[in-house]
Amino acid sequence: MTAIERYAAPQSLDEALGILQQGEVTILAGGTDLMPQTKAGRIAFKPTLMNIGRVAGLKGVSLDGAYLRIGALTTISELLRDPLVVQHAPVLAEACDQFASDQIRNAGTLGGNINNASPAGDTLVPLIVLDAEVELASKPNGSVTTRRLPLAEFFTGPGRTKRAANELLTAVRVPLPQPGHVARFYKFGTRPALDISTISIGIAGIKRDGALTDIRVAFGAVAPTPVRAPRTEAALEGRPLDAEAIAAGADTARDEVSPIDDVRATAWYRKELIHNMTKRMLDHVAQA
Repeated sequence: MTAIERYAAPQSLDEALGILQQGEVTILAGGTDLMPQTKAGRIAFKPTLMNIGRVAGLKGVSLDGAYLRIGALTTISELLRDPLVVQHAPVLAEACDQFASDQIRNAGTLGGNINNASPAGDTLVPLIVLDAEVELASKPNGSVTTRRLPLAEFFTGPGRTKRAANELLTAVRVPLPQPGHVARFYKFGTRPALDISTISIGIAGIKRDGALTDIRVAFGAVAPTPVRAPRTEAALEGRPLDAEAIAAGADTARDEVSPIDDVRATAWYRKELIHNMTKRMLDHVAQA
């Protein structure tokens, strides 16, 4: 394990980005993923450990024009009970209610869950079906610059993202829902609130006259990253949610995923879960 040579606790974004620009920095927020992974030897500390917990402006939920803006340091517990999240993104609050234990929720942050880039990350699937985007800040030339990237395009593999080494994830932006918007999340595990998910599913769209349009479907724990399901979306787009459409959507979902066998489930079992639970979720949406 690399020895930590410097500990930094910046209090402003400008200061934090200046430290990142110097290179070789491990970022610490809640530590609920970082500390177990370093102890297990899966991650090595870099020479500088930077605790961003005191950086102003990285916590809290607010309205930003047509978007809900969620600071990267907002904890899972805070998301679970935030009135703006409950009003505008209830599916995210629903996922947070199934996130680990109370102790982990109190410390773990949204930014940490995203940057950890687990294929089974609990907030990732609901955020993807909500068309969320990440906000990344850096200071390459002495001044702070930001860029935005759709969350669905942010992940490149287990534990890997498109965040550059000199960038800090500062916020997540979620478009405010249109009239008729519905969204559902499902997570399966031996103990859903405490275990890593065996599979997770997110479905969202605009429901009018019994049909869904502008559909988003995403799956977790069935690929190296959380994934959108374009074939499943196409099978459902604009169709009345009758028994035939729901069966077609569930069949397509099962055939679209390519999971692996691991200690939590076989690939076959995951595909059957995707089929059965997609069907159940669509039944619920149809009856709502």
